[in-house]
Amino acid sequence: MNGTIAYLVTGLGCLIATAGVVVAIAVWHTRTRAGGSRKRPGGGPVDPFHTGDTDALRGDPRRLGPGDIVEIRAQSYAVRGSLHFAEGSWTWSEHFLDDARGDKLWLSVESDPDLELVLWRAAGPDLQHLQPGPAVVDVAGRRYRLDESGQARFTSVGATGLTPSGYVRYFDYTAPDNARLSFEGFGDSGRWEVGFGEVLHRAEVMIYPSAGQAPTVGKA
Repeated sequence: MNGTIAYLVTGLGCLIATAGVVVAIAVWHTRTRAGGSRKRPGGGPVDPFHTGDTDALRGDPRRLGPGDIVEIRAQSYAVRGSLHFAEGSWTWSEHFLDDARGDKLWLSVESDPDLELVLWRAAGPDLQHLQPGPAVVDVAGRRYRLDESGQARFTSVGATGLTPSGYVRYFDYTAPDNARLSFEGFGDSGRWEVGFGEVLHRAEVMIYPSAGQAPTVGKA
């Protein structure tokens, strides 16, 4: 009797061990298939909502030019003219925007190295007396500190009100909340263009190229 029980126990143990191996193999195959569908060959996990290139969906601000349409916070503007600046190896652009209501703004586009978009509005006549140079400028309830200054060469395309090329002196100020204040002096006029800037999030800007410009092709 004892021998029979021992035999049965031994046989039952073998069956359990065999079943455990089968289950382990099945689980391994299931995890392998699931893992393979979410990983690149030899790489890490893949974001299923990743587009590969934001500019492919929203247009490339670096390629803006006269005739293009820019949508900022659901408001559409036409690019009437563009200024392209160069100071040594540093380059940036400013685009003159106009809308159906007659609002006239400027959009600056700079990569240093990350893309930065700033929407500029001209200061009113009561603030045109402001002068650049001090380390700190207090205006309209904000304190701006001098960030950078210099002189750059520019080229003008389309309707900007400026000559096709020339030089500009500039003083750029920044407030603690990232608001901007800019002074630009073109040529030898001795007059400063004063503007207030607001940094835009990339998702707030959509670019619609003109018919003559090929759309940006993004990465798959």
